[in-house]
Amino acid sequence: MWDFSMAQALGLMRRTAPFVIFRVVVYFGIATAFVLATGTGAGIGWGVGAFGDENFRVTSIFYGGLAGFGLTAGILIFLRDYLLYVVKAGHIAVMVEIMEGGSVPGGRGQIDYAKSVVQARFGQASALFALDKLIKGVVGAVTGMVEGLMSILPIPGLAQLMGVVRAYLRVSVGLVDEVILAHAIRTRAENPWASAQEALVLYAQNARPMLINAAWLTLFSYGLAFVVFLLMLAPAALVVYLIPGAWSAGGFVFALLFAWAVKVALIEPFAIACLLQVYFKVTAGQRPDPAWEQRLTGATNKFRALGEKAMAWAGSPFGTTRS
Repeated sequence: MWDFSMAQALGLMRRTAPFVIFRVVVYFGIATAFVLATGTGAGIGWGVGAFGDENFRVTSIFYGGLAGFGLTAGILIFLRDYLLYVVKAGHIAVMVEIMEGGSVPGGRGQIDYAKSVVQARFGQASALFALDKLIKGVVGAVTGMVEGLMSILPIPGLAQLMGVVRAYLRVSVGLVDEVILAHAIRTRAENPWASAQEALVLYAQNARPMLINAAWLTLFSYGLAFVVFLLMLAPAALVVYLIPGAWSAGGFVFALLFAWAVKVALIEPFAIACLLQVYFKVTAGQRPDPAWEQRLTGATNKFRALGEKAMAWAGSPFGTTRS
């Protein structure tokens, strides 16, 4: 049914407990910041609304809460490089080291160790963010190739089914970019762009088992996140009740926020730990197939951009060899 061990994934979570706690602090901090900023904005709107009639006050509360929410979202976008660099890539770094039989420090030292590994492999946060964007584009192209192969199969009703399948596949590959980054860490690549090219070709060669396992993990992740969302509706409604003027949509939004925090802090690293097992297993002993490399080169300019970046990196101070 699937090619990963949940027990092994839970073991990885346990051994990287400092990072799991770090993720909880970061992502629940973000969710709390959204709630506080939205409540503060609504409170300011409530005060401003005192200068008008009841309709004016309701409007002021709504736009005040919306402004607080939007400001926090803007700050989060500004910090996305940091989240990818330190939180996501860092956690992958310690997972890979443990899976390869290495040892990592405990406590705060684990986070510092991970940051040094990520910096050695990828350089600055902006470079990693740019690399991740290109990887996502190529992964999407591989998914499109798989969809194309499925669409020509003589199965009755497949055309109608493909809309659902296509949407699900796109969601299912949401974690694959982080698995591709893991390849550079595992191989200790000096050229992350060339390593990403290699990892993407290996992924394309093994797209079927990777997508099947990613689909199972997506079903698990979103199913559990939905349960968390339902559990969060009651406390979220209480928070909304405490906001001046009671922001009607707030309960739903805040429950979504905390369900998202649980997903990215706890569920997502578990899913990545599972998917890493699959990728390392199915690609073991393989070399990139030149035929697949040519297909990817012809399918998306993002793969070609990776090649250009790889050549540029080879001449930079950060690295001199191709992985």
